[in-house]
Amino acid sequence: MIRTALLLVLFASTAAAQAANGVAEGCVACHGPAGRGSGTVPPLAGRDAAELAAAMTAFRANERPATIMSRIARGYTEAEISAVAAYFSGLR
Repeated sequence: MIRTALLLVLFASTAAAQAANGVAEGCVACHGPAGRGSGTVPPLAGRDAAELAAAMTAFRANERPATIMSRIARGYTEAEISAVAAYFSGLR
């Protein structure tokens, strides 16, 4: 029973990571491979998850100036924002 519970937790965390990675794929077009930055676009990798989530939420609410991020952020749910923020904060 413990083994089953551990497998379920592992599967759930793996599925969540894959989902976040899928959502984050759109970010690398501007933010560079693995979110490490590209030109004048800032890196996301290794930044604090709460900071990233707050920035995305502010972009989505038009409270933070941006050229395109406000439009992109409107397409993300709270869960997706949290998942992507956690994903990029875990990259080094």
